[in-house]
Amino acid sequence: MILSGLLASVGIVSLCLGPADISPAQLLPALMHGSDTIERTILCDVRLPRILLGIAVGGALSLAGVILQGLFRNSLVEPYTMGISGGAALGVCLAILLRLTRSCGVWSLPVAGSIGAAAAIFTVYFLSTGKGGLNIRNLLLIGIMISFICSALITLIMAISKVEDLHGIIFWAMGSLEQANPLLVRTALIVSVVALGVSCFFCRELNAFLLGEEEAFHLGVDIETAKRLLFILASVITGLSVAVAGIIGFVGLVVPHFMRLFAGSDHRILLPSAWLCGGVFLVSCDTLARTVVIPTELPVGVVTGLLGGIIFVYVLCRRPEGQTRCLI
Repeated sequence: MILSGLLASVGIVSLCLGPADISPAQLLPALMHGSDTIERTILCDVRLPRILLGIAVGGALSLAGVILQGLFRNSLVEPYTMGISGGAALGVCLAILLRLTRSCGVWSLPVAGSIGAAAAIFTVYFLSTGKGGLNIRNLLLIGIMISFICSALITLIMAISKVEDLHGIIFWAMGSLEQANPLLVRTALIVSVVALGVSCFFCRELNAFLLGEEEAFHLGVDIETAKRLLFILASVITGLSVAVAGIIGFVGLVVPHFMRLFAGSDHRILLPSAWLCGGVFLVSCDTLARTVVIPTELPVGVVTGLLGGIIFVYVLCRRPEGQTRCLI
C-alpha cells in the first residue's frame, strides 16, 4: 500500500512538473474537460505516456533483476548481465545504421531491438544447455561474453557511422522514455503487468532456490523446468524494455537490493514490491531528467546511474556490518 501510494504521488508530481508547469488544481479540469487545450495536450500526449512507460520499464527491469538474482543466487546479477541488452542494442544500432526508420517507420527500432534480444536469448540458452540440463554457471559466463561481443560490435558500428547516425545511437544507448507511439507504450505496460502476474506463480520455486538446487529438488521443485521458464521470462521482459526505452542501467540491480533489504527475501512480497519500487524510481529519475536543466532533457539512463549509484553507496556505507551483508 505504501509503495502504491508513493507511485501515485510520484506520478502526480511528474504530471505537474516540466517546462510548462501545471498546478495540481489544474490536473483534473484539464484531463476531464479541456478537450483541445494546451494543458490537456501536454498531459495526455507527452507526460502521461512517459509515466506509464516509466512504470512499465522500471517495473519490468526490477522484476527481471529479482528473478535472475534469485535464480543465480547472486546479488551482483542484473538483467543486463546476460547479454540480452547487448543483443537488443546491437539490433537497434544496425537499424539506425541502415536507416530503417525512414523506410519502415517508428516500429523499426523496437522490432530490431526485439530481434536482437531474441537472438541473444537463444544463443545464451542454446550454448548453456547440456546433457544435464541448463547449467547456471555457464549461463552466466556465456551471457557476460555475449554482452562483451555485442559491445565490441556496437563500438565498431559507431566507428563507421556518420555523424547523424552516431548521435542517434548514443542518445538511444543512454535511455529515454520519450516514446511517440502510444501502442508501444500500452504494449510495454501490458507485458510488464502480465509478467508480474506470471512471476508470482514461481514464488515457491524462487524461495526454494535460495536454499540451493539440491534442497529445492528435495522440496519437490522441478528444477530444470523452473530454471528455463524463469530465464525466458526475465529475458523477454528485459529485451522488450531495452527495445522500447533503450539501455537504462542500475534499475535492475539497485531496486532488488533495496527491496530485499526492507521487504525481506520472501518472493511473495519481494516481487510485487520490487515492481512498484522500480516504477517509482524510474518515473522519479525521468522527472529529474526532464526538469533539472530545462529546456534541455538529460538521458534518463544517466540520471538512474548517478542517483542509483550514489544512494546505493551511501546506504551500503551507513548500514551496520551485519545488515550490510544482505546487500552484497
